[in-house]
Amino acid sequence: MITSPAWKDKRYAVLGLARSGRATVEALLAAGADVLVWDDRAEAREPYAGRCAIGDPLEADLTGYAGVVVSPGVPLNTHPIKPHADSFGVPVIGDIELFAQARGDLPLHRVVGITGTNGKSTTTALVHHILKTAGVPTTMGGNIGLPILEQEPLPKGGVYVLELSSYQIDLTYSLDCDVAVLLNVTPDHLDRYDGFEAYRASKLRLFAMQSDGHTGVDASCDPDIAEAMRQIDGPGEVTTLSAGAKDSAFLDLDDAPSLQGPHNAQNAYAAWAVAFDLGVDRPTVNAALASFRGLAHRMERVAEIAGVAYVNDSKGTNTAASAPALAAFDNIHWILGGLAKEPGLGECEAELGHVKAAYTIGKAGPDFAALLEGRVPVEQCATLDRAVSAAAAKARTGDTVLLSPACASFDQYRDFEARGDHFRELVEGLK
Repeated sequence: MITSPAWKDKRYAVLGLARSGRATVEALLAAGADVLVWDDRAEAREPYAGRCAIGDPLEADLTGYAGVVVSPGVPLNTHPIKPHADSFGVPVIGDIELFAQARGDLPLHRVVGITGTNGKSTTTALVHHILKTAGVPTTMGGNIGLPILEQEPLPKGGVYVLELSSYQIDLTYSLDCDVAVLLNVTPDHLDRYDGFEAYRASKLRLFAMQSDGHTGVDASCDPDIAEAMRQIDGPGEVTTLSAGAKDSAFLDLDDAPSLQGPHNAQNAYAAWAVAFDLGVDRPTVNAALASFRGLAHRMERVAEIAGVAYVNDSKGTNTAASAPALAAFDNIHWILGGLAKEPGLGECEAELGHVKAAYTIGKAGPDFAALLEGRVPVEQCATLDRAVSAAAAKARTGDTVLLSPACASFDQYRDFEARGDHFRELVEGLK
């Protein structure tokens, strides 16, 4: 695990004992810190009996604490822990901030931080894959893979590749990325922010934390973001990808089956810009693109049955994330719906020409059906099993059955992974 002598004999409270919380507690204890832990679930607290103090930090005197560590899921705008910690002058931080504090005690390394509303996981995994292909010691963490503090330190010359949500950036104050990447910013998570501008500012803080001499990559092709980046006193140099970059022949994407569609072209060019900053040559990048297998639940080709492709894009949890998936195929039988994050079809409007028929599910199903009525054939299915059966019955050779819900999953599933796993199981049952 990753620890730091800087934590020794300091006091920390850890609120939330899911995976990253558990990893944080273990790292702090291993470093000799004095830790107070809490989770509303009694079973989550049990492993720490006799190992550290157990108690709700909301009821604790936090005088002298070095930090309250919370999971990114804790809403700082509404949860009482933030004003309580503030009253004692104690920062509320996340495990990424602890990693940042530990960097000075790790073998010489570099850090890549990748943020954006959509495409973070694919780009993070792709950068990691490119570095592995180049023979560079690397690991990935943050919002993907194992909690970063749970991982073993990399040897000298290693590169930590971190997927960072806005929530994680909000809990970080000293993460100076050698390369920081912004893929895009579209409306999302607005229940946590005072409007879109505040959400965008959260993303841009990743660059504000950089020191001169480090680099940034703006892959958004958004002039407003480019202008906002110019106002930041952060990285020494920013690479701004042009709108036409993804259409150029500089990278060989024809031989990259897991990187099809315009959104994946953007991800690939962002990853190439990072690789260039890290000294990886173009032939190695192209070789890595060709061998990249993609991520589960993100444009994942589950099967081909009777000439029909079945694609799991359960990670499409908003309309901006689903629109590129629609753009990547023709003759689509689109399964959509769940817990809507915004009204309307958003960016999916422009891609309806790719849709042959739609099948709605979940709480937002009736609303989506009303929006699509008269534009594409639509069937209200309510549940995923009915939608898969209906789509499979109507799809013909050359068609694609695409689960890209444009919604969160929490009305019917634990998370988007569970939704995607169910889709995969249903497709397997068609064989």
